[in-house]
Amino acid sequence: MTSVTVKEVIEGLNLDVYAGHKGVSRKVFNPALVKPGIELAGMLEFYESDRIQIIGSKEAAFFHSLEPSLQEERIKSLFEKDAPAFIFTKNVDIPELFIHYGDVYNIPILKSFYKTTSLVSELYSFLQAALAERTTMHGVLLDVNGVGVLITGKSGLGKSEVALELIRRGYMLVADDTVEIYQVEKGMLVGEAPDILKKYLEIRGVGVVNVVYLYGVKAYREKKRISLIVELQSWNDEVHNIDRLGLKSDKRKIFDTYVSYAALPITEARNAATLVEAAAFDFKSKNLGYNSAKEFNLNLNEHIKNNKENDHEEDA
Repeated sequence: MTSVTVKEVIEGLNLDVYAGHKGVSRKVFNPALVKPGIELAGMLEFYESDRIQIIGSKEAAFFHSLEPSLQEERIKSLFEKDAPAFIFTKNVDIPELFIHYGDVYNIPILKSFYKTTSLVSELYSFLQAALAERTTMHGVLLDVNGVGVLITGKSGLGKSEVALELIRRGYMLVADDTVEIYQVEKGMLVGEAPDILKKYLEIRGVGVVNVVYLYGVKAYREKKRISLIVELQSWNDEVHNIDRLGLKSDKRKIFDTYVSYAALPITEARNAATLVEAAAFDFKSKNLGYNSAKEFNLNLNEHIKNNKENDHEEDA
């Protein structure tokens, strides 16, 4: 089962550790979060202790409204259930009881600079990405005008060179050579580069370059939803049955998600970067409700129909 340590959570969200330092190696398996309000009220029957616990201003206010004896009883009960960690939000002071029991049970007591809503959003996104099943694909992932385009194809076809030209045009690199892909939910795939390859692009004859240093911070983004897979293919006698109009809709399955797919035969005379750019723009226009191929096909059929009617009238 995929897991992430509390230490990784601390580093990922820049949290401060106030107690329970020995428990930072604890593992988190569930991306869901809990705000233990009813638990502080004494209802522990449905306490989801496998999740990180968030203490916001409401939970803190309720805690301080309790008699000291009840505070001790309720807090001890929470820690006995062995939660991975407790995180206090920006404007909440950490009670001494949490500090004490955090050290007793080796459960990390953490403090965030986020307010409750932002913390829950950021932490859930972090855990969801960290705990998702992953796979890797050979290719280049770019953000082309808001469309996450995964460029694949055999080695030597110039995928990185296509990426370099698209970056020069103002688009953003996400990952080169190796793309790590995870499914946030069914229908949504996200790609990113392995840590060691982030920001780097390999160009044959030049070497490995850092796109941020060459083109600025706007040339790179950490991750991107994958919306379109473009496979570069050598245009030879084996490439056939190409859909000239583009009426067919092809997809590729990764995990439980189907992603739009386009095969682009390339030659020395074809500008591969421009073709990839056009494929991304066409994908976006289709999502906005305009399909060039269907419009052309309708116009063509109407034209043929009118010609047949004219020919029939002349014969008459």
